[in-house]
Amino acid sequence: QVQLVESGGGVVQAGDSLRLSCAASGRTFSRDNMAWFRQAPGKERAFVAAIGWNGNTYYADSVKGRFTISRDGAKDALYLQMNSLKFEDTAVYYCGAGAPYSSRSVHEYPYWGQGTQVTVSS
Repeated sequence: QVQLVESGGGVVQAGDSLRLSCAASGRTFSRDNMAWFRQAPGKERAFVAAIGWNGNTYYADSVKGRFTISRDGAKDALYLQMNSLKFEDTAVYYCGAGAPYSSRSVHEYPYWGQGTQVTVSS
């Protein structure tokens, strides 16, 4: 019943912007922490950004100043605004939800979407 669906990925040039969305259904995550992770080819799934139930945000050093995470509790939706994209941002982006506290660890999020591909050409 619980489902997370990412959207908004695509192929863009370096320096371009994309806005990713994650829609949740089956339960509310309004009082849970949510996050974005990404997995590049040949690499492990890595933390990108997280947002707490109170709106506090956290970012990986590699995306600070370029990415912005936000959420809409009423819609159970999660967003990631990505600006000044770089080739190294190329990855499948996943939204995670259900963490009892803000975390950078994949293991703290029991619910995941299928991912959306972001490809940045150099």
